[in-house]
Amino acid sequence: MQTNTTPPYSSLVAVGDSFTEGMSDLLPDGTYRGWADLLAGRMAAHTPGFRYANLAVRGKLIGQIVEEQVPVAATMGADVITLVGGLNDTLRPKCDMVRVRDLLTEAVERLAPSCKQLVLMRSPGRQGPVLARFRPRMEELFACVDGLAARHGALVVDLYGAPSLGDPRMWDVDRLHLTAEGHRRIAEAVWQGLGYDPEDTGWHEPMPATVPPAWVARRVADARFARRYLLPWIARRLTGRSSGDGLPPKRPDLLPYEGPRR
Repeated sequence: MQTNTTPPYSSLVAVGDSFTEGMSDLLPDGTYRGWADLLAGRMAAHTPGFRYANLAVRGKLIGQIVEEQVPVAATMGADVITLVGGLNDTLRPKCDMVRVRDLLTEAVERLAPSCKQLVLMRSPGRQGPVLARFRPRMEELFACVDGLAARHGALVVDLYGAPSLGDPRMWDVDRLHLTAEGHRRIAEAVWQGLGYDPEDTGWHEPMPATVPPAWVARRVADARFARRYLLPWIARRLTGRSSGDGLPPKRPDLLPYEGPRR
């Protein structure tokens, strides 16, 4: 006789920045979907009355996440909380990694006792010169994530080690956010990590090889990227502004969720 092994999770709260908000998985109405919405949709399909909140706001640093999102998430009584933060800090020219580790530790110590399962992640990185430059900071952050998970019983989903998610084709034209397919694969990774039956066992596998774009096409794309995304990003850094300034959390209340499964 087959046994029902569906995990008994009835609620999910997502905490973080643009990665968790869902950029660049754009819907026709101009809003973003993303891996957390996809995951919530799948979990809701298995659990009537499933509730979901997403407190993420693009551009947030770990200090802002700890101050603005963690206290709210800790009081919601959710079964599962996902926490992804600190990567925006590592991409800043000046980054105090000791402070980042201390704040991430504070967040985990606050959230782990408030839920049945805390989920942490080793975030994906797009292969290229930017990843190469910031890799030491990222890996220092991930070592902290691993240590905190071991001490507090958190689940770590390793996206950094997934070949498919490092592929430039999995990233949007801004080179900072994943495509819809990238978000789908992350939802699958977390889904499996939580103990649900796999729907895509090859989510992490390398993408099929294709003929790379010609040199001229790559240079045109580089110039467009610099003009539309890189220069505005640098300007925000120099002026102390963020893309998320003044924006509210994506889904601030823990309410029943009927969202897209894909």
